[in-house]
Amino acid sequence: MTAFGEAFEGWLSDQRDSGLLRQEGSVSVYQDMWQAFVAWCLGQSPVVSLSSLDLADLQAFQAARFGRKTSDQSLTPRYALRLIRLIDRVLRHHAARTDTKVNTAAANWLAANPEVRYADASHADPLPEYLSPSEAGQLIAFLSAARPRPGTVRETQPALPWQEVRNRVSVALQLGAGLTPGDVRALTLASPLTQGGSARERPWKLHVPGNGNSPARETPVAPWAAELLRHWLTVRAESGVAGQYLFPSTRSGKQWQKPSQYERARQVLEDAGVSSREGGSFRLRHTFALRQLRRGTSPEEVARWLGIEPGKMRRYERVLPALVEVV
Repeated sequence: MTAFGEAFEGWLSDQRDSGLLRQEGSVSVYQDMWQAFVAWCLGQSPVVSLSSLDLADLQAFQAARFGRKTSDQSLTPRYALRLIRLIDRVLRHHAARTDTKVNTAAANWLAANPEVRYADASHADPLPEYLSPSEAGQLIAFLSAARPRPGTVRETQPALPWQEVRNRVSVALQLGAGLTPGDVRALTLASPLTQGGSARERPWKLHVPGNGNSPARETPVAPWAAELLRHWLTVRAESGVAGQYLFPSTRSGKQWQKPSQYERARQVLEDAGVSSREGGSFRLRHTFALRQLRRGTSPEEVARWLGIEPGKMRRYERVLPALVEVV
């Protein structure tokens, strides 16, 4: 794979992990855009590389696309904006991943072309999908059934396999702590924090390791989800599950991989009777964000908990005026 291919695939993988890019149609568009850009770079003499790309190269690249077939949309400012933003994001992600100097050619090109930079100023991001109050209540009841009911003896209730408890608790943290699937897989045994909480030995917040898109952060855990997490820690220890990961794939402690974790989360939602329509388990994270905003938490604080830029909170704030209740 070329340096161009490695840079793009690394960026794409992190976008999927963080929940910022889920639609396969969008992935296909970005792949086509990147391939067109790479083909032009490799066709130049001398070849344009990720590090040598400069403002003049991007000017020439845009000029070369003029006159292409209408379906290419190469003449529309919004398309050009999307393309240059893609290049800039991949370049910045590549620099962070390889610990090299950021190539700001794409950002410089946008600064020099305001007609493109403000092309989508009036365009609104799609509203986030979220659970209705009845869906959230139904899911919480299903997830909470994974632990013994208060006042009962554990031995009087059929024990679930440790993998099933893992699956339900991992979904609980997406709804009760706003985690992405990638966050769930990255959590370690050091992530649950109990000190300073209102209930003894019950985790009340999580330390979420950083990744290529966001720094390490802490996020609160809803009490019902915290009780499930405490139960999982007990089950995990009693089952002899090894390793450092909070939710490993195997008893030996192997890290949970994306395809398996995605399927298990989807199955939990289906078993709970919650539709697995478009949005998938990311609706749980969006529901968490909306609930926090509804309770009066500042958008800046919720953004820190989610590990996103404060500006991205506007899409949630657009939902709130019409929102009657969020569980």
